Amino acid sequence: MRQYLLSVYQPDGDPPPPEILDPIMAELGKLNEEMRAAGAWVFACGLHPASTATVLRDQVMTDGPFTEGKEHLGGFTVINAPDLDAALDWGRRMSAILRPPLSIEVRPVV
Repeated sequence: MRQYLLSVYQPDGDPPPPEILDPIMAELGKLNEEMRAAGAWVFACGLHPASTATVLRDQVMTDGPFTEGKEHLGGFTVINAPDLDAALDWGRRMSAILRPPLSIEVRPVV
C-alpha cells in the first residue's frame, strides 16, 4: 500500500468564526475516524499561520513563508491507499467538507 499526502491549502488571513469553523472541524473529525476505521489514516495535523515559518536557504535564514502568496499550507493528512484513485476519493471527501476557498492537493509520498 502506498502513502499519499492530502495537503490543505487555505487563504491567508484569520480563520472563519467559530460558528462556521466548528461544524467543519466536526465533519473533518468524522472523516478522520472513517479513515482510521478503513485503515487508511496514518496521521494528520494543522499548522500555525505561515507567518510563523522560518525559511533556510543557502545558509541564509528569513522569517515568514517560503513564498509570498495569497494562500498557504494550513495542514495535512497522510493516508495509506492502494492507488491514486483511492487517495483521490479520500481527497474529494475532504474537499467536500472543507469547501472553497480551501483546496486539497493529493500527492504520493516517495
